[in-house]
Amino acid sequence: MITTDILIIGAGPTGLFTVFEAGLLKLKCHLIDALPQPGGQCSEIYPKKPIYDIPAYPEILAGDLTNKLMEQCKQFEPGFTLGERAETIEKQEDDTFIVTTNKGTKHKAPVIAIAGGLGSFEPRKPLIHNIIDFEDKGVEYIIKDPEFYRNKNVVIAGGGDSALDWSIYLSEIASEVTLIHRRNEFRGHLDSVEKVQELKNKGKINLVTPAEVIGLVGDYELKAVVVKESDNIHLEKEYEIECDHFIPLFGLSPKLGPIANWGLEIEKNAIKVNNALDYQTNIPGIFAIGDVNTYPGKLKLILCGFHEATIMCQAAFQIINPGKRNVLKYTTVSGIDGFDGTRKEAPKQVVKKIN
Repeated sequence: MITTDILIIGAGPTGLFTVFEAGLLKLKCHLIDALPQPGGQCSEIYPKKPIYDIPAYPEILAGDLTNKLMEQCKQFEPGFTLGERAETIEKQEDDTFIVTTNKGTKHKAPVIAIAGGLGSFEPRKPLIHNIIDFEDKGVEYIIKDPEFYRNKNVVIAGGGDSALDWSIYLSEIASEVTLIHRRNEFRGHLDSVEKVQELKNKGKINLVTPAEVIGLVGDYELKAVVVKESDNIHLEKEYEIECDHFIPLFGLSPKLGPIANWGLEIEKNAIKVNNALDYQTNIPGIFAIGDVNTYPGKLKLILCGFHEATIMCQAAFQIINPGKRNVLKYTTVSGIDGFDGTRKEAPKQVVKKIN
């Protein structure tokens, strides 16, 4: 049995920052995540994509943000149960909770913080009959490491920001990039559409529209995609495009997973919370922070998750230490004492007489 003060379900940016805020209050944290590494979407889906709205960082790669958050919370020695999904929850007579994962690992805590982002993700797959045969053999739904495609022939399908952005990015890495979309119009950001147009004119991106991939060719590995293209008078033609990789980027379908069966109040695949106070759910002692929650005026932004984590930790302190008064101290004044014995503090002011 793993015991802790706050059990955090989800090791994305909001979950990691919760460790830091809890640590300031001398509260210990343990995190559960179905992914094999911390970082959530930032690590799994777009580690090499820049984020522009993190305070004090005009631009930071998603993977680098994860590394910074891990560095920030390191001295509070968080525990991790990775590669396991939180499956069931049981409330005990002493008002603590026991959460068991799909692999049977049990965790006990008086406070649960659900920071699971948008839940677990499943890619929206194109309706190609044999696509499962080529998964991880030339077909990928998520680009984790762009270098994997260096000097390779890549076909991307999709008409949104992901398809546009990765086509632009890989045009400098892959030997050839072909972007296929079923319409002539794209629904991504205008500057991305214009950039793809510019790269097409320079011959750095092959653009095929309106068209769709209807088949895959290969023995043990992908060799080509079968494309059905329509012209302006609705005549159709089918042909093959040789490639090493086919990346259909049609978005991800989020699901709450087993958490949806925990008796929490759910609205449109998100957990309702009391945002007027502390982001607590309808079950006392269980909070939901970050993209996984919903309330009037909710914004699904990383920086909003950071704010919610801070407020939530103050409420968790009162649950864990009933009747004990917590005096808010600025870290510039109090410094930070880590659970590992380290201390961070501002340099002492020099007192000197002026003659």
